Amino acid sequence: MSRKVPPSLTALGRKSLPEEIDVNGQRYVLRRTFKNDFFAVTAMYEHKGEKVILKVGRQASFLLVPLGWIGRILARREQAIMQRLQGIEGIPQFIGRWGPTGIVREYIEGHPLAKGEQVSDDFFPRLRRQIDQIHTEGLAYVDLEKCENVLVGDDGRPYLFDFQISWYLPPWWGGELWPARKLRQWFQAGDRYHVVKLQRRTRPDQLTLEEVALSYRRPWYIRVQRFLAWPFTKVRRVVLNRIDPRRRSGERGRIAEE
Repeated sequence: MSRKVPPSLTALGRKSLPEEIDVNGQRYVLRRTFKNDFFAVTAMYEHKGEKVILKVGRQASFLLVPLGWIGRILARREQAIMQRLQGIEGIPQFIGRWGPTGIVREYIEGHPLAKGEQVSDDFFPRLRRQIDQIHTEGLAYVDLEKCENVLVGDDGRPYLFDFQISWYLPPWWGGELWPARKLRQWFQAGDRYHVVKLQRRTRPDQLTLEEVALSYRRPWYIRVQRFLAWPFTKVRRVVLNRIDPRRRSGERGRIAEE
């Protein structure tokens, strides 16, 4: 039997999510926890058949260092991003805040995109339009490298729901200055590259031979990013696999449905 995940590696430490929460005057009951990692815990709550997602950012300390400020910053940032993107097809409705580090959003019925899944013919055209609209708003999604970061709704449409690492720097923080603008353009180009790669993994029949070939060629800025991040990623993986041995496949912190 594997050891339990150390509380220090979960967003709330030894605390648990509440069994009930109040959202806009309605009491929602905890039904399922989807993910509980270092930065956030995500769960689904329900009230008379209406479901919402509660995502609570980091509150627990780590090695006696208080990290609640990280959770507050990430929650405010994700709120700002979701509110900016409201009205774009495939973006869940932002409902409100919960506590100092929590956000509540619409729950979308569906499942994570799987490698080899036969999605509808208009799935990737819709996803491309969605990414283009996100880019028009001055953002980059950044988190399209893995299939499971895209949700396939029960209606067959693509949905993007996690903006924790998305690139967004408002103009008043220098977002339109040359260095930040150039970084945003690289991240946006990375989004477009990863959409083609996801399509090659699921609907290669929709791609030309040239597009398939290009999807195997990582842009130079992605190669540089991986090269620079490799030492940190390797050390992090070795350390976490020792103290969190449950994670051997899939995404760390994801909780399987019982």
